[in-house]
Amino acid sequence: MKQYASGRINERISVAASLSYPGYVISGDRENLMIEGGLNLLGPRYLHSIEEILGDRNQLNYLFITHSHYDHLGAAGYLKRHIPGLKVGAHERVAGLLQKESVLAMMNRLSEIQRPLFKDIVGDEDLSIRPMTFDYNLREGFEIDIGSLTCRVYEVPGHTRDSLAFFIPEMGALFPGEAAGVPLGKDGNEPQVEFLSSYNDYLASLEKMISLDPRLICIGHGWVFTDEDAKEFLRKSRDATFRYRKLIEDYIGAAEGDLDRAIEKMARKEYDEKGTIYQERNAYITNLTAQVKHIASLMN
Repeated sequence: MKQYASGRINERISVAASLSYPGYVISGDRENLMIEGGLNLLGPRYLHSIEEILGDRNQLNYLFITHSHYDHLGAAGYLKRHIPGLKVGAHERVAGLLQKESVLAMMNRLSEIQRPLFKDIVGDEDLSIRPMTFDYNLREGFEIDIGSLTCRVYEVPGHTRDSLAFFIPEMGALFPGEAAGVPLGKDGNEPQVEFLSSYNDYLASLEKMISLDPRLICIGHGWVFTDEDAKEFLRKSRDATFRYRKLIEDYIGAAEGDLDRAIEKMARKEYDEKGTIYQERNAYITNLTAQVKHIASLMN
């Protein structure tokens, strides 16, 4: 089955805040965990959702972040300031990035582009992403028991070097962030390929996640897949990755190796004309540029 990332997914998992930027709240018998730090502009909405789901914001014990992009960690600092006992975990590289002024400036610039969409939530509050420290440096093999449920950490680089996936074996539930891509369009039938740091690592990470044989996949944007649809999504993502590399190579070839021209033509055709990619355009161009340059380096 395939459904939007909204409301209550099952008796243990609920979605905080937003279909586009879901925070997945997982209720254990003893403690509670949220996966994805979301968009900073949605900080107040996450907080309200957490209170609705758990009855008390202070019942959220942990927040784990899948990777270092602004729309997956943006509200982490806000939530930590408003939930004093909250413990936040991410790959060790993320903490270093959030100490760099240039990185924070880029994250806040990309976020501010979306401010008009969330003006009723933001108000006059300063929701900018700030330097922060983490309680846990998460890496492969780390696991935490929240009472009848165990969250295991897997390193799944390729989308970013610091990408993590979280797996709850008792439910067969996988939270891959964008390490498995993002479903395209309104029907979510085809995956948008999301390797940015390494094509080869991205494929290897997909194989790792396929080997977990998940029964439930909660994607970083928009969708939740269950049962055979969950397994099929990972297989589709792997196959789409091979095709996407060939597509990029074809655009580079048609542009006779001029990467800027290849990026311009690909953005116009694949983004503007097709209209199936809902990612904000500036962020799309940033990601596409990284992908084209990476594939060009492999071609050479």
